Amino acid sequence: MRVDRAGTDLPDVSGLASQQAGPTILRILVGAHLRRLREASGISRERAGYAIRGSHSKISRLELGRSSFKLRDIADLLSLYGIRDETERAGLLAMAEQSNTPGWWDEYKDVTPEWFEPYLGLEQGASVIRGYDVQFVPGLLQTEHYARSVIRLGHPELPTAQIERRVTLRMRRQRILDRVVPPKLWMIVDEGALRRQIGDPATMRDQLRHLTEMAAQSQVTLQVMPFAAGHPLGGGPITLLRFAEDELDDVVYLEQLAHAIYVTKAAELAPYWHFMNQLGVCALPPDESVEIIERIMDET
Repeated sequence: MRVDRAGTDLPDVSGLASQQAGPTILRILVGAHLRRLREASGISRERAGYAIRGSHSKISRLELGRSSFKLRDIADLLSLYGIRDETERAGLLAMAEQSNTPGWWDEYKDVTPEWFEPYLGLEQGASVIRGYDVQFVPGLLQTEHYARSVIRLGHPELPTAQIERRVTLRMRRQRILDRVVPPKLWMIVDEGALRRQIGDPATMRDQLRHLTEMAAQSQVTLQVMPFAAGHPLGGGPITLLRFAEDELDDVVYLEQLAHAIYVTKAAELAPYWHFMNQLGVCALPPDESVEIIERIMDET
């Protein structure tokens, strides 16, 4: 970390993991830094909004990383907050400009719900991804044929071209697991999701085989929640994202049929971490999980 004259940490994006984070994470980092500078200078959101010809709600969106940055606005805010050092100003302005670069997922806007777009950016920048799925194999561990069957099952009305676009997007997401510094992936899958046939038997066998291969990778932890463990409280799928950057809070992603919930407040995050830790204890250990997957594969 570098420290500016206001006593706040400047985001450090020099490391490889941070460089891979993408524009969504950079926007959040820049926004969080702007908030710290504003608070350190004792300036209200209303006054800051007036300085950039906007409102307090615009400042709130900027500080939460929920909108792109105009470099003129960033420069004016830095002046308002008393940041005169040219090196400091240039560093934050460069980060802001970089954060405005479209993510690769922008080219799939035609098949991506608006509520899912933020998740794509967060997933790309996460250093740890923990998830629990009840109905399906998690998207980051799906084979192409299995993904196609799942998407067709959920969207039977879509033309083939649209389905293929969604399949391509899902496969593209999986490239994060092939990075030089991949995220740690810890997935817990209900036994029912492994026994529920999606597509034809060959598709399921290939999917189960793929799970055993992924489980052998050092950055992947895969556990199966067996029927014998009963039905854990908590219900649907949960994804927890943690980031390498100290300035970023954890995020819980809860996907519904037609929208998603993003949980970011510390008090609200705690129950989800507790629940995931409980699941990790109740689920089969990784080696036994691979064994049950292989048994199911033999039965398919």
